Amino acid sequence: MVLLRRAIVSLFALTLPVLAAAGDRTVLLTIPTMDCATCPVTIRMALMRVAGVSKARVSYDRREARVTFDDSKTNVAALTQATKDAGYPSFLSDRQP
Repeated sequence: MVLLRRAIVSLFALTLPVLAAAGDRTVLLTIPTMDCATCPVTIRMALMRVAGVSKARVSYDRREARVTFDDSKTNVAALTQATKDAGYPSFLSDRQP
């Protein structure tokens, strides 16, 4: 049992740097064409369909989306393309989290 525990701890110690290297990144997108309270739902759904996106929060009041994604699986261009394809062109905000 002790050997098993040591093996698990060693395995975890070896994989932790790899997990930490996985590139979770959060960006803020400006989406100026939102014009109704249901727009954020459509935009969030479009962003969540992009492979690698783990979280998308869309604010109608601020006309922006905060998106967390794995940068080894996707990029900002794919995110802005997803919002554009949904009918809401976006761009990377000057204000980044």
